[in-house]
Amino acid sequence: MTRMWPPGGGTRRPLAPRVAAPREPVDPARIGRRVVRRRARGMDAGAVAAALEEARFDARQDSRHEDRADDVRGRAELGEWERLHQLLADAAPGTVYDPDTDDVVQAELAADAAAAAAREAELREAARIAARADELQALRELGTLEQTEPRDGDEAVRDELTRRAGGYVQTDVDAWLAHAMAAHLGHYRDPAARDAAAGLLPPPVLTHAALLAALARLVPAADVDEMVFADQLATAEPEAAGALAAFLTRAHLEDCCPCGPSRARKRGGA
Repeated sequence: MTRMWPPGGGTRRPLAPRVAAPREPVDPARIGRRVVRRRARGMDAGAVAAALEEARFDARQDSRHEDRADDVRGRAELGEWERLHQLLADAAPGTVYDPDTDDVVQAELAADAAAAAAREAELREAARIAARADELQALRELGTLEQTEPRDGDEAVRDELTRRAGGYVQTDVDAWLAHAMAAHLGHYRDPAARDAAAGLLPPPVLTHAALLAALARLVPAADVDEMVFADQLATAEPEAAGALAAFLTRAHLEDCCPCGPSRARKRGGA
């Protein structure tokens, strides 16, 4: 049976929000330093010293006006002139300032490039998550989600679907992920992916998966539809469901190993 999503809605899916490139916030201090560096290019120590005195004079003038007391850009420009003055004072006589050889400037440019690359990666990942969420929504409407294997990153897609639904818990998606974890389907074939999911999925989903896995070991021929109660128990009583899963797992291990702890205790006490 095709499930309606979101609850009470029709079959029309909401459009995925556009992933807009985040704007870099305006930084007056950064602007001030860049202005100083452009102006200082080619200046020798004497010219930088004169520019520093001019900046100090402007700072004293600004201090007399309340509306300029919090001039972030002005303070940054003064600080940068002071830095360049010291930089040329420590350099060989006749050296002129060149931002292309300024270690501080180059470090900032490298940091900017790394930040831009990180933002670009975030945009690509957000676009991937949005597209995958659209795909899973379509599969739900077709009633074929259960036949689909999860992929790496679908935990974040679950969060996106929940966000789109205004926080409504996606019970069908949660059950799908829990079954995939228990049966080691899709990227959950990799033990590392299952371990990582412990920090990405909510406790009820993890408990549901553990309980399904324990039940499957006891009754290998059981069908998923026969264990709907596992989802209900994991959702209503996650702690009890987790304890039951641990108990069943221990019972299975002891049954498989004749020399298990309980067997050994029984023989010792006989």
